[in-house]
Amino acid sequence: MKTSECGKRILVVDDEANLRHMLQVVLRKQGYRVDESMDGSDALRLAEQNKYDFILCDIRMPNIDGPEFIRRSIASGSEATIIMMSAYGTVDTAIECMKLGAYDYISKPFKNDEIILVLKKAEERERLKQENRQLRTEVDREYSFSSIIGKTFRMRDIFSLISKVCDYKTTVLILGESGTGKELIARAIHYNSNRKKEPFVALNCGAIPESLLESELFGHVRGAFTDAVGDKAGLFVQADGGTLFLDEIGEMPPFLQVKLLRVLQEGEVRPVGAGAARTVDVRVVSATSRDLARDVAEGRFREDLFYRLNVFSITVPPLRERVEDIPLLTGHFLQKYGKRFGKPGVALSTEVLKSFMDYRWPGNVRELENCIERGLVLCEKQVIGMECLPDGIRRSASAMPTATAALPDDCLSLKQAGERLERDLIRRALEKTGGNRTHAARILEISHRALLYKLKEYGLE
Repeated sequence: MKTSECGKRILVVDDEANLRHMLQVVLRKQGYRVDESMDGSDALRLAEQNKYDFILCDIRMPNIDGPEFIRRSIASGSEATIIMMSAYGTVDTAIECMKLGAYDYISKPFKNDEIILVLKKAEERERLKQENRQLRTEVDREYSFSSIIGKTFRMRDIFSLISKVCDYKTTVLILGESGTGKELIARAIHYNSNRKKEPFVALNCGAIPESLLESELFGHVRGAFTDAVGDKAGLFVQADGGTLFLDEIGEMPPFLQVKLLRVLQEGEVRPVGAGAARTVDVRVVSATSRDLARDVAEGRFREDLFYRLNVFSITVPPLRERVEDIPLLTGHFLQKYGKRFGKPGVALSTEVLKSFMDYRWPGNVRELENCIERGLVLCEKQVIGMECLPDGIRRSASAMPTATAALPDDCLSLKQAGERLERDLIRRALEKTGGNRTHAARILEISHRALLYKLKEYGLE
């Protein structure tokens, strides 16, 4: 970087005119914009009037000394990085200044290169702090409610449940088919809670071999088993103060279910081979695509653990039950992957969008996302056509029955055809709304009373 490109603004505070002049010459050569002040009172006035990136401040000054300057500067809301200049014999005071909020100190007399090095280190520190702030902002935005795409009443209900439970340590069990976005819900619970500045640690219980899962969760001490060459902190310890997300909890082996229950009840973990337990403060959120209630009834999952995990449950609907969200989701994924692949502004053809609305999506939102990603890779124009879709979706679209396809060949009755079509439309409306009859009646453009009558007439109650 050329020195003229720096542009950072510095305030030099020292009662020695020669030192101020020397620093001004050196720093301006490095591209810094430099102001001077001969005492602490004047420096505070300048700091309130101007936004400085750095303040180089002597410890011994008239009116206000270094420590008092730091206290008043921080109290005034200044965000400048303060570096103290200390003469021989004031090192202890310089360390006191760092405890009060100064970034560093440099001992007088110093060489020009020394002061430049300290400033470059401070610049790098500020750059990393800014990156961390940006990352935190991006994470907060990514896992805010607005990032969970959905406008159906069932998704709005999920947003309401998250907002109600997020600040409590209550265990949450997220239920739903594979690909519905259960981890996204778990992250939204964490990043909208008072634990959001603490770790979010995730583990797929079905992806770790049973022999390693205990050590992964609870840790181990050196010598606990053949390969334990050192101590290892388990995920519970890593998530201390934050949230541990246990995905596919239904795959956890029975012997570990007992240990997990003990941790949830007592708030303590005992690493493998350790003689003592350690207290942890962890909020546990789990998820599964299995029917845990059935697993409990059939003896595959502990009943007491099930009830301990299922204090507060959230069921994420499959994509086929929230068809109205498909245009929103496709728009989101088109923007996401369009930006990544350098193909902004690509849209779906009308035929593709219709096939998406009619398709059953066994892989749910994950399958839709993969489909959009594939379509953007294959499309050569600004529109994704049917030729860019996976074979399964194309076959489903071509096999979509017409209004008369379900009728026998010899049936020409308009009444029977009308009844079959009406029954099918009512069934699809109920699927689309997750069984909400009021909403289904609105989509069908009939009264709620008329819908109840037709449900009874067609045996769809």
